[in-house]
Amino acid sequence: MFRWLNGPGAVFRDPLPGSTNYLNAYDPQGNLIRARAAPKSTNGDDPKSTGEESSLDRPDPGLGRSQLDQNIASGKPIPRETADDLMPFPLNRQFRSQPVLSEELRDEIYRRIDQEKKSVRTVSAELGVEMQRVGAVFRLKTIENQWVQEGKTLATPYARAVAAMLPKTPFVSGSRTPPLPHESINDLPVHSATTRQLFHPVPESLHFNRASAAKAFSRELLPADKRIPHPELVELAKVAAQNRGRDDVLRARRNELEKQEAAVLNMKREQKAAQEAAAKKIDTPRWQFRFEEIKAESAGKDGRAKGGVGARYGIPAQDRKKGQIKIPTKVE
Repeated sequence: MFRWLNGPGAVFRDPLPGSTNYLNAYDPQGNLIRARAAPKSTNGDDPKSTGEESSLDRPDPGLGRSQLDQNIASGKPIPRETADDLMPFPLNRQFRSQPVLSEELRDEIYRRIDQEKKSVRTVSAELGVEMQRVGAVFRLKTIENQWVQEGKTLATPYARAVAAMLPKTPFVSGSRTPPLPHESINDLPVHSATTRQLFHPVPESLHFNRASAAKAFSRELLPADKRIPHPELVELAKVAAQNRGRDDVLRARRNELEKQEAAVLNMKREQKAAQEAAAKKIDTPRWQFRFEEIKAESAGKDGRAKGGVGARYGIPAQDRKKGQIKIPTKVE
């Protein structure tokens, strides 16, 4: 064991900076496998055809730790991890370690929302990060900055140690190239109405599109290109397909985002105005009482519907109530 720790296992004592340090990334001699040079032929002759042994027939052993440290000191980048390098458990080849957001990328997300006043949807489309993750990063960074102002101690060393073990999505400030996307941001969510098998006869002369397919499943279901998180990207693809310039694409993207954000703001404003108009207000010297008309039918047949009174405070479960059937009555 000590022979391995002082030999090939010495590379795991000091983790390689800017890279994961999993067992599958190294060969038995302790050399980084992905740093092997690709075999190149200096001339057009095939060494096998001449019967002579060539160095190209022998696999490159890779780079040792000392050579890697010299390359890092000279500014040479380390090759990016492959899928084989992201297996922390050699016996479980189906598991791949998923990348996390780097600290620079999290700071950039917070800066664009806090300082540039961009929406979550815009930042998600620009940086290739899902909207739920963008919102979570902004909330957590806000709490972190608040704790720093209050003088609370942060677990920064622990966070850095954990982040050093995981692959990260980098962000280079000031780079002209678009940032590397972190994940797929336009996956179609599965609607409950589409989980059943459907046979829908259609005449041959009928133009059946995505909107028609949505109506076949449910009359209230929107087509797929409107249910995705970023429907504006569909319009951008249409503009780009017309061979228009980059400025036209960016302008169309900005207009589409502004149109959608304005529609969302108007809908929220109308909902709030309707709630204010429906509420009856009675002012007192100390308080303002608000009364709203409630219909008994809003609670549903079982009295547990969302529109019932007390739904916002939670409705207790019926599993411990006397007289309730506790065993399943059917198998689905």
